[in-house]
Amino acid sequence: MKKNKLKKLITDIFIKHKLSENHAKICSEALVNAELVGAPAHGLSRLKMYCDRINKKVINPKPKIKIKKISQSIAHIDANNSIGFVAADIGIKKAILNAKKTGFGLVGIKNSGHYGLSGYYAEQAVKKNLIALVFTNAPPAIAPHGALKTLFGTNPICFGSPTSNKIPFILDSSVSMINRGKIRFAARAGKKIPEGVALDKFGNPTTNAKKALEGVQLPIASYRGSGFAWMVDILSGVLTGGNHGGKVKDPFDDFTGPQNIGHLFIVMKPNIFVPNFNQRIKENIKRIKKLPKIKGIKEILYPGQNKFNRYKENSKREIRISKNIFKDIDILIS
Repeated sequence: MKKNKLKKLITDIFIKHKLSENHAKICSEALVNAELVGAPAHGLSRLKMYCDRINKKVINPKPKIKIKKISQSIAHIDANNSIGFVAADIGIKKAILNAKKTGFGLVGIKNSGHYGLSGYYAEQAVKKNLIALVFTNAPPAIAPHGALKTLFGTNPICFGSPTSNKIPFILDSSVSMINRGKIRFAARAGKKIPEGVALDKFGNPTTNAKKALEGVQLPIASYRGSGFAWMVDILSGVLTGGNHGGKVKDPFDDFTGPQNIGHLFIVMKPNIFVPNFNQRIKENIKRIKKLPKIKGIKEILYPGQNKFNRYKENSKREIRISKNIFKDIDILIS
């Protein structure tokens, strides 16, 4: 399906589920972007979940979002259990505005929901020639080091920077070996997951996606990855007033109440310390790309290059929609 037609379809679905036209368009843009950058686990496969949560009254389609100004640079947002895309859109735009005014923008959000890809928001700041750090916590998936029970989410770490060319530097990585969306995607498609990424509920290694969802996802870099997950839980949950310490509800399976996810946006001007950032980042990337390459590698890529190329290529063709998702769309629009 062509992307503009798909955006219109998703917008209509969200309007049908009582979102305003503006909020519906924000959600549609984010979901289609995930498909275009090659992250379908954060795209259309989640559409039904968001609508189910609205129907179950654990996402507020008509939120009264409050922005508390703490200083010229800092704001705290109560999202009133809005869909995460809308809360995050307001949050990153506020952080960008503050950074443009003062050189630095810090925005914390509470009472939000899952907002899709962190890199989507970092990129918005980078397009305004700003540096960004983006954090959000998530439902339990990773066990603290030494524990068998899950507590931390896959809690992505995201950093974005201008590069002096049209391709931004965007590092957006969950702290698990693979993100949870990919495991859900595999479970729904009846496919196996790679070895070494998850344990079943008994602590045994598994490639069965459904057993992995019932068990424990493994963090990157052993105890270090678990530590990163804890750090993000503090920054986006404890600090902002959002849920933390394993209290974020699973969006697919737990309809007992809102998620109350926390987000944190840190945005700054790249020339805040030195005036020649563009030249310095250009030199930095050039030095690294000139390094000797191992056999089979044609170019040393920086984070964000592959995603940019995927977006460019995917924008030229129609977006593929699986039979399962088409069924979801038919139900949601009817």
